[in-house]
Amino acid sequence: MRSSYFTTVVKAGNGMGRNSKGTGRSSANAAAEHDELAIMVLAQFREVFRAAKLHFAAVQRVAGISGAQLWALTELHERPGLRVSELTQKMSLHQSTVSNLIEKLSGAGLIRRVREDGDRRVVRLQITNAGKKVIARAPKPARGVLPDVLAKLDKKELAKIHRSLEGLVKKMQVRAPEASKTHLENI
Repeated sequence: MRSSYFTTVVKAGNGMGRNSKGTGRSSANAAAEHDELAIMVLAQFREVFRAAKLHFAAVQRVAGISGAQLWALTELHERPGLRVSELTQKMSLHQSTVSNLIEKLSGAGLIRRVREDGDRRVVRLQITNAGKKVIARAPKPARGVLPDVLAKLDKKELAKIHRSLEGLVKKMQVRAPEASKTHLENI
């Protein structure tokens, strides 16, 4: 399956494989190759989402918290004293979603809220020793498999993926823009 796709790409890249008079692919072959490529991309989306779900299940089983909670703990471990708004930005989630995460983590004794001396309205978040123990035993990557690999890609690769997905989303008849600020675990 893959070899026919890559052969098509190589031929197309070399100027071969065009449907000119008497040479190249027939429109039926081009349609079949297009359909095959679409199925391969769909399979890749399925693999990405399945890997993410498997990781979330492992986090829940081993660490006893959700993947989103582990990500929040990790951010607070690496950047002690973040405010809820800063954590919201780091995780690219809705403010209410992060507030709910903070409530659960605080209730479990994994983080604590600390008010600033100079301005009592400012609340900073600190991870507790119990929170550090959860991070230590949790499956890696702590932020999740998809955020982890995206962080490792260079800017050019990320831009290419962004453009491709942006085009895909624009062509979809059914849209869910609110999902862009929802943790993958909850989609």
